[in-house]
Amino acid sequence: ALAKMATSGTQPLVRRIAAPLAVFLGLLSFSRPARSDEQVPLLLWTSAGTSGPAQVPPSAGHIVEQQHLASYLEEALSAGPRNVLLFLQDKMSLEDFTMYGGAFGNKQDSVFPNLEAALLSSSSPLVLPAVSWPASNVVIGQLQDQLGTAPLYLDAETLGQLRLNASSPALLVFRLPYGLGADLMSAKEVLSGNDEVIGQVLSTMKAQSVPYTAIYTGLRPSREAAALSMEAGLGGGRSLLQFKVTFPGAVQEPVISEGEEPCILLWARSLSVSILRRGRWEEYDLTPATFGKDVSPKLHGSSCDKTKARLVLNYQEVLGHSNFRLIFVMSQRHYKVSARRWFTLDVVELEYDGTKATFNGSRSIYAPAEYSYRCQSVTSHRWPLLAPRTPKDPANQWRVVFEDFQIQGFNVSEGRFSYASDCAGFFSPGIWMGLITSLLMVLVLTYGLHMIMQLHTMDRFDDPKGPAISVPQTE
Repeated sequence: ALAKMATSGTQPLVRRIAAPLAVFLGLLSFSRPARSDEQVPLLLWTSAGTSGPAQVPPSAGHIVEQQHLASYLEEALSAGPRNVLLFLQDKMSLEDFTMYGGAFGNKQDSVFPNLEAALLSSSSPLVLPAVSWPASNVVIGQLQDQLGTAPLYLDAETLGQLRLNASSPALLVFRLPYGLGADLMSAKEVLSGNDEVIGQVLSTMKAQSVPYTAIYTGLRPSREAAALSMEAGLGGGRSLLQFKVTFPGAVQEPVISEGEEPCILLWARSLSVSILRRGRWEEYDLTPATFGKDVSPKLHGSSCDKTKARLVLNYQEVLGHSNFRLIFVMSQRHYKVSARRWFTLDVVELEYDGTKATFNGSRSIYAPAEYSYRCQSVTSHRWPLLAPRTPKDPANQWRVVFEDFQIQGFNVSEGRFSYASDCAGFFSPGIWMGLITSLLMVLVLTYGLHMIMQLHTMDRFDDPKGPAISVPQTE
């Protein structure tokens, strides 16, 4: 079906390479839709030996919108495996495959051997060359709704620690980076590394004999970022990540902006991390390098859209680590029970010298999507709201403490925090103890008053000098 989509110019290429990925690359080379900088490709396949629905791909030049994408995903999951592997690359465009996928006969230079092998082994691969950028951002939300389960963010190393069940749906998300800059080889090396991660994950799933449905796509177009870099080099254009002053009193906070409107706000009176070394905790205060009048935190790697937000704070020389990153990953979705959208702080990550420590916060840190979240203390050790993802995660050797913490990743208006949803519930343990004690006292008092009201004084008295009182039994 894919071969029928190709134009006459792609037929020799398809016959030479004869693989689903090669057909895809041929389509990208010659049937590129208009305004390709606003679309991202999406590849879907199932595990070898697993039958899935054979879906008709879109015609050449057609852009898949959100509703159409939802129908593709629904049909794929209705008959295919419901253990979903979502490889979510930070940025992706058609040019990534045409430049680095061996689309012009130089197959030996392809950086996608594992991806191509997976497509070849699948009985029903689906290639969508152009998915509209807004639609690609909601893939996680659509998969969540259709599977009825929350996403689990993993890396290739920790996947082997899980024991998946073919009968229980699972949404496993693997975030993949993307290289940018003037050095074109850096992007090629990063894409090659991503392909190795895909191969490692698929090998782990094969070893566990768990059928799966895999999806490979991007959060946003990579060509857009390149175009912005070119504009900056020419002295024009705008910066995607900006730093603004939005609080009165000359208080600054990291702000991620898309266009002229900020989309992520963060404030804390104190940010600190501690690591366990030789039996004692060593603490480092990140506050001076994050907030202040003359402080400009480095925010490269941050991103935001309507359903996902990622705030990355970059530091140097923290507790002996030359490169240190504090990452907040947020998402929002619609919950049918409450009939409204909520956002959660899914994970807080510490990345240092190639190692990642992950704290899960989705169970405790959440707020309505139109609100901000605020808490007097967010910690990982004393009354923790953040917990290490697994018992073997490097996060068990770390402590994070955020004092007077407030964050908002969605629906930011005029560069200011919205109404804050506080972590302290309306009924605290002390309030409950006071209410229960008061209720018991009121019950005892009520019973006592009731008993007193049942007492009746005698209306006749016996006179010892007179005759005895005779009280008829009828009285």
